[in-house]
Amino acid sequence: QVQLVESGGGLVQPGGSLRLSCAASGSIFRINAMGWYRQAPGKQRELVAVIKYGGITNYADSVKGRFTLSRDNAKNSVYLQMNSLKPEDTAVYYCGADIIRSWPTSAAYWGQGTQVTVSS
Repeated sequence: QVQLVESGGGLVQPGGSLRLSCAASGSIFRINAMGWYRQAPGKQRELVAVIKYGGITNYADSVKGRFTLSRDNAKNSVYLQMNSLKPEDTAVYYCGADIIRSWPTSAAYWGQGTQVTVSS
């Protein structure tokens, strides 16, 4: 089985920073894509940032220039550095990954979610 374990959420004031971490563990052949999604109350889950196997990274327009996604392939981990946080960034942040356990079939996996609250 594959598990995604997240850490790093919390309460921060507007303009502040937080760093989220996500590590994948288990039987993994290859990670096709891995990143962060978020869901605010009453809204649908949306993409925040994702990095693909070849290294291409995509960001939501709302976070470009403020958030940076990085990865450590040796640790099957991704990190989301969030700067200049705004109240509208408040949401539950989920780590998600598309993983191949046995070639060629992939499946989607999700972490348990971590709360990020931006408030004064």
